[in-house]
Amino acid sequence: MPKMKAAIFVEPGRIVLDEKPIPDVGPLDALIRITTTTICGTDVHILKGEYPVARGLTIGHEPVGVIEKLGSAVQGYREGQRVIAGAICTSGHSHAALCGCHAQDGPGTRHGWKGMGGWKFGNTIDGTQAEYVLVPDATANLATVPDGLTDEQVLMCPDIMSTGFSGAESGAIRIGDTVAVFAQGPIGLCATAGARLMGATTIIAVDSVPARMEMARSMGADHVIDFTASDPVTEIMRLTDGRGVDVSIEALGRQQTFEGALRVLRPGGTLSSLGVYSGDLKIPLDAFLAGLGDHTIRTTLCPGGKERMRRLMEVIASGRVDTRPLVTHRFKLDQVEEAYDLFANQRDGMLKVAITP
Repeated sequence: MPKMKAAIFVEPGRIVLDEKPIPDVGPLDALIRITTTTICGTDVHILKGEYPVARGLTIGHEPVGVIEKLGSAVQGYREGQRVIAGAICTSGHSHAALCGCHAQDGPGTRHGWKGMGGWKFGNTIDGTQAEYVLVPDATANLATVPDGLTDEQVLMCPDIMSTGFSGAESGAIRIGDTVAVFAQGPIGLCATAGARLMGATTIIAVDSVPARMEMARSMGADHVIDFTASDPVTEIMRLTDGRGVDVSIEALGRQQTFEGALRVLRPGGTLSSLGVYSGDLKIPLDAFLAGLGDHTIRTTLCPGGKERMRRLMEVIASGRVDTRPLVTHRFKLDQVEEAYDLFANQRDGMLKVAITP
């Protein structure tokens, strides 16, 4: 049986490069030869044992590649096409999908975690940090890459860009809104860009890493607050003349950033939460206004599917957002263990890494 190289979860603290059989293709599937993929913060949660997956699973959920083989029932594609697939794979026929929540299209509960339904790559099925990946329900999930766009231009679309933009969308940002984005990692930077696209006219970014703060400005932030130099809640309330923000976006998954995002909301404002939390959250009574502040708290799992991917690539092709600067490091798949060490420890100005077989 033909083999391929893959980054495999062995145990907490160990993701290693090893060999696995190249997957067989079923009627609804497509086999994609990976040309570029990347590492996500969620993969680091897996590496640290903070999110449970099966031992022996191939990790990764952000594929750019070429169709190697199509299942007999897949329609609208041909072998040899350049494609991406969203990190969230929808089938379209689950209860969640039929209710309009395609991101939750899956079994819904795993290892005691609820709401991870549509996230399959590197979670419930083998993922993309490999030479090949099998895409389920390929007709619904593959999106062809427009001519003229490079792998690195579309690499953020499957997850980081889709998730970041969804933070702005879930916040229902309106023209003229003031928005605060807590944390300017790759998802937070895309949330900043998404807020600008949706019409926010004052965007306040919070971080402490100089390179990320500079990039936040290039992605659309009007003000950047270094949380090590001043209290972001105090600064945001000062910048808004005590009014607070219309929408706050939490993009890190920490108690401190969640609480800060809640404290800066105006009455009736929306907290859009994107972070993946590895512990229980506490909601302070005063920040919550005892439940009487007319606040909305929204959580979002990255939207997927071919139409979502098409729209994101249209944004890239239009030139309105350029995510290429987010790729700060490049490795071969053979170097994936070194890439994990660098990414997990956020050394050398790391934002995102491009991994190419």
